[in-house]
Amino acid sequence: MSQLAKIQAEYEQFPQEVASIMISTANEKGIPNASYTPFVMDEFKNIYIYVSGLSTHTVNIQSHPYVSVLFIEDEAKTPNIFARRRLNFDCTATLIERETDQWNQIVDQFQARFGEIIEVLRGLADFRIFQLTPTQGRFVIGFGAAYNISGDNLNQIVYLNKDNIPNS
Repeated sequence: MSQLAKIQAEYEQFPQEVASIMISTANEKGIPNASYTPFVMDEFKNIYIYVSGLSTHTVNIQSHPYVSVLFIEDEAKTPNIFARRRLNFDCTATLIERETDQWNQIVDQFQARFGEIIEVLRGLADFRIFQLTPTQGRFVIGFGAAYNISGDNLNQIVYLNKDNIPNS
């Protein structure tokens, strides 16, 4: 297996190594907010979050549907705190309507992954599910080891060098 193939496999596995993601949102004035939430992910790299309508990040998503997410290696598992493995995606959020087939399927995935607490959340009317659809991202596995991910093919990483640094 080539080095790139090993890194590709690591990229595909990495989101399943964490149970929650950091999310960054902005309000209507552009003021940022950082938070976190548990998630589930589908085979197309869509990320689903199940969040309270009372939280700042949910209010922000409803008024400004652009979200940055960060999957990050546990500090206790990293050999170098300055080079933690991490994966970030720029996403667009879409509300999944309650009690639809899609909503029920996603809640079932949350329950399978997170257990009994989901039964409680299911009964709370303010909780919402958003689909976060990635448009681009970056996977960093250490110093000088960063890989771009584009919306054209979220399943393929491309080594980052001075010739392919995105403008955003």
